[in-house]
Amino acid sequence: MAKHDDIDKKILELLTENGRMSYVDIGKELDISRVSVRDRVQAMVESGLIEKFSVVINSEKAGKQISAFFEVDCDPQYLVEVAETLVNNPSVASCYQMTGPSTLHMHVLVEDMAALETFINEELYTLHGITRVESHILLRRFKSRTGLKL
Repeated sequence: MAKHDDIDKKILELLTENGRMSYVDIGKELDISRVSVRDRVQAMVESGLIEKFSVVINSEKAGKQISAFFEVDCDPQYLVEVAETLVNNPSVASCYQMTGPSTLHMHVLVEDMAALETFINEELYTLHGITRVESHILLRRFKSRTGLKL
């Protein structure tokens, strides 16, 4: 982490655990002033180290009971087109290009098995350029990262 010291790292750890923690409380925890915390956070935002502040929603409590992961192989010439179509689908939580034979890794959240079947058959299998789909349904979560540990 270039140009960021241990205090910045501790601020990031605290904000990763509780993004609503006040600058006053962070300052008390680290024995620095609120103004110093504010200035450091602002510098990390301006440098791009902190990209944004957001809310983490519990998908199950929001009615999305099924969490599935997909490996989607595409003809290389269609990879970007397939990815752009998928990222605009409200069921797709994340989509990444992976190493391998033009592979997309995708996380999908849906209400139930019927919705998953509909997604697979009507939203995924109908896309031109897909050569293989492998799916995995999440059974239990042991760890889910919401922030980078430095």
